Amino acid sequence: MSETPAETPAATPVETEKASFRSDVTVELVKHSAADSDVLWAARVSTAGEQSLDELTKDPERSKGLINFLMRDRHGSPFEHNSMTFFISAPIFVFREFMRHRVGWSYNEESGRYRRLEPVFYVPGEDRKLVQQGRPGKYEFVDGTSEQHALTGRAMEDAYRHAYEAYQEMLAAGVAREVARAVLPVGLYSSMYATCNARSLMHFLGLRTQHEQAAVPSFPQREIEMVGEKMEEAWAGLMPLTHAAFNANGRVAP
Repeated sequence: MSETPAETPAATPVETEKASFRSDVTVELVKHSAADSDVLWAARVSTAGEQSLDELTKDPERSKGLINFLMRDRHGSPFEHNSMTFFISAPIFVFREFMRHRVGWSYNEESGRYRRLEPVFYVPGEDRKLVQQGRPGKYEFVDGTSEQHALTGRAMEDAYRHAYEAYQEMLAAGVAREVARAVLPVGLYSSMYATCNARSLMHFLGLRTQHEQAAVPSFPQREIEMVGEKMEEAWAGLMPLTHAAFNANGRVAP
């Protein structure tokens, strides 16, 4: 009697998680030790020694001229005696630009090796300028047409969905997360903690934001500029005199 071949087991269906799309970034100040008085006691130790600790109990407003002098003449080290930690959610391509800022920064980012990455992706908002004109060093960005915006949104969303389906299929088949993540695009959102001091943040802002008071023009990608604007807003609330001196002296880090 011949044996009936065993049926091949049906493949386990891949559970598809619905992708979501964003055009914003989020920045949360989670911890800080930063005040204008930190600049003053650090600067005055050179002439007052232990008496410089008196600055901890004095109103820094009375010494805003010293803060402006330090900024103007680029005496930078007094601006390093403070700390701010931000929790940032942004597309991966923003973080890859962020990592070029190494001096005075510490980073810890969400890991695609140790967790399944969520299907949250970046699609430019309607106010994002889409068309690049000019040559390197003299680029200008202008608004795109409604057709270009529609195409960009449709093409990105289709590509994101396809990539994330491939990612899920590999995970369901037992492929390691660190391997499967290779199919995911840089438009995927990630999260990280970034810790810096005021001097390193000023250097970042000088390069990654455009501002009418900037002595040196900068041409940042809009998405990292959005992060910079939110970080600057939080920092300005902590160290208003230092922030004002930064603006008054051309937004150049001391």
